[in-house]
Amino acid sequence: MTLLRTQLGNTLRGHRLRQRRTLRDVSGAARVSLGYLSEVERGQKEASSELLASICDALDVELADLLAEVSLEMRLADPAGHPVRPVAVARPGAGDDDAAAAATDVPAEQEAAAAPVAEPALALVGSGQSARAAARPRGAVSLAA
Repeated sequence: MTLLRTQLGNTLRGHRLRQRRTLRDVSGAARVSLGYLSEVERGQKEASSELLASICDALDVELADLLAEVSLEMRLADPAGHPVRPVAVARPGAGDDDAAAAATDVPAEQEAAAAPVAEPALALVGSGQSARAAARPRGAVSLAA
């Protein structure tokens, strides 16, 4: 089993190296000691959310993107051979075709069992006629949170 701190460190190091930046450069920009950043990258220290946010800012990487990347890597690195459920990560501006292409075929029973049950965020209001409803155009529906 891969530890979260190990995968976080590997992913952060990968971003830093792809940018051809040194530990000293990133630690200065993130206002974290060089030694501590090194320990985080090697998976020897558990980084707080504030520290991760600071390092991500220094690397110009969104924290949510980093966590999604770490999550995916941990799913793929599962040595126990548990089935990996595909996860479609929505990107701003990405169409439905992109999300569908990111996910592989999953049996309907498995998908239904794994899908969370959504609670309604909105409720339809106004089966009875009120003064406000009478003022609305015919066929319009009120929504209440």
